Amino acid sequence: MESAAVTVDSVADKLKKQSLGNDGSNSKRMLKLEELNWDHSFVRELPADPRTDTIPREVLHACYTKMLPSVEVENPQLVVWSESVAELLELDPKEFERPDFPLLFSGASPLVGAVPYAQNYGGHQFGMWAGQLGDGRAITLGEVLNSKSERWELQLKGAGKTPYSRFADGLAVLRSSIREFLCSEAMHSLGIPTTRALCLVMTGKDVSRDMFYDGNPKDEPGAIVCRVAESFLRFGSYQLHAFRGKEDLEIVRTLADYTIRHHFPHLENMSKSESISFSTGEEDDSVVDLTSNKYAAWAVEVAERTASTIARWQGVGFTHGVMNTDNMSVLGLTIDYGPFGFLDAFDPSFTPNTTDLPGRRYCFANQPDIGLWNVAQFATTLSTAQLLNDKEANYAMERYGIKFMDDYQAIMTKKLGLVKYNKHMIGELLKNMAVDKVDYTNFFRLLSNIKADPTIPDNQLLIPLKAALLDIGQERKEAWTSWVKSYIQELSTSGVSDDERKASMNSVNPKYILRNYLCQSAIDAAEQEDFGEIRRLLKVMQRPFDEQPGMEKYARLPPAWAYRPGVGMLSCSS
Repeated sequence: MESAAVTVDSVADKLKKQSLGNDGSNSKRMLKLEELNWDHSFVRELPADPRTDTIPREVLHACYTKMLPSVEVENPQLVVWSESVAELLELDPKEFERPDFPLLFSGASPLVGAVPYAQNYGGHQFGMWAGQLGDGRAITLGEVLNSKSERWELQLKGAGKTPYSRFADGLAVLRSSIREFLCSEAMHSLGIPTTRALCLVMTGKDVSRDMFYDGNPKDEPGAIVCRVAESFLRFGSYQLHAFRGKEDLEIVRTLADYTIRHHFPHLENMSKSESISFSTGEEDDSVVDLTSNKYAAWAVEVAERTASTIARWQGVGFTHGVMNTDNMSVLGLTIDYGPFGFLDAFDPSFTPNTTDLPGRRYCFANQPDIGLWNVAQFATTLSTAQLLNDKEANYAMERYGIKFMDDYQAIMTKKLGLVKYNKHMIGELLKNMAVDKVDYTNFFRLLSNIKADPTIPDNQLLIPLKAALLDIGQERKEAWTSWVKSYIQELSTSGVSDDERKASMNSVNPKYILRNYLCQSAIDAAEQEDFGEIRRLLKVMQRPFDEQPGMEKYARLPPAWAYRPGVGMLSCSS
């Protein structure tokens, strides 16, 4: 019997290796840094700034400025890295052990094959047009093509001044860099489209920051994150040229053509098809034919990708905090992790951004509407450049609304383990959660323990949820009991077994999310040059839906110290 088991194991192991594109003997070769296959389509195909200095200025008629990193370092250290991002680049993980790795990924030493630049873009900030913004502290190294011809842009955030830095120093601190690194990777593991992070390097130099805007700046360790994405193009990348008008309108078209060619190639040369012609539902019964205008088809896809990503944010309780149009990815990725936060207690008006506190424009509940507002600005940009007509622009916005509702309803239906969407039941649940400030993540994880048994006595109905329903009085207990009874009634008609439903719910309701206090613990340790906690936290967040025995402390509610000023509440520019 033992030899049979060995055979089964070896066959399973062989199959696993094959599925990874590695049969043991003929494996795909992992690359050294010098062997990366660089391409520079952005630099090659788009208009450049003729100047390469860092003097702050309006950069006209250009999509980027060539720019070398200028950050100063002193014995830089590699703090943490992502092997799964290295895999995308087909980079050998042994490269992280190179003594010169921290120098290369701080920008202090040039990377062979890179052609660094800073991107030019504008944006609406808190609803107001802000003019030119651009990469004020991020410098793209270029694009790496892997063996599947996937294009990955590498960007160093905190690499020094650019013409877009305005009055800032172009640097980043360890605190915000750890948050960005961990959240990029945590969001990916939650199944949410996002930019990624390859590594985080501490520069060895201090950076002065006034964290509370109270006139008391303090020195903090400097750091640089290497961000990775198919592209860092934003809504604001197109807006800036449309707002400038005249000959810059042609740049909007050039940039749109570039984006479609490299990132939406399926929209080139579409054949006429009824399946992508749509009635606008207006009285004249006119039809929007997306096959006759690739820009209209593109606008619709950008709108739908944006809607889908924001629906997923709502599903896991993620609040971005700064949904300005310069922070909206044209690929529908979550981008620019600044003052983000995951919900602890369910509070629809939660915002993690101190700058947003007066109006709460970017609070959790507003995110879907802000997404639509941003898509409307993007559609207006394309209309200004005469790439869309009004009907096509309106249709893109309509598709945003439909896609958001479809995806959000599907997500919430799965979170509750229902067979079909039940608006009243989900609405009542969220209302109860808001009243009692129930922990969003832990509640949904516990909900899968409810049995679909209508004979359970009333006084036992809340037992599976007791860890989430803390300090509630008799009146609230009755409200919850009533909801759970109707929930069980709904479940009992579904024909799905308790075990099957629990497994399904646990695959969409994470046990572990990147709570602010967990980030803060990792930051506090890293500032003392103890990088163990950030690496442990990365490991836990890479498997958010698994039980991970022994790691339960990472699923706990925030401790009392987590509510002190400065933990999790950040401004846009931290």
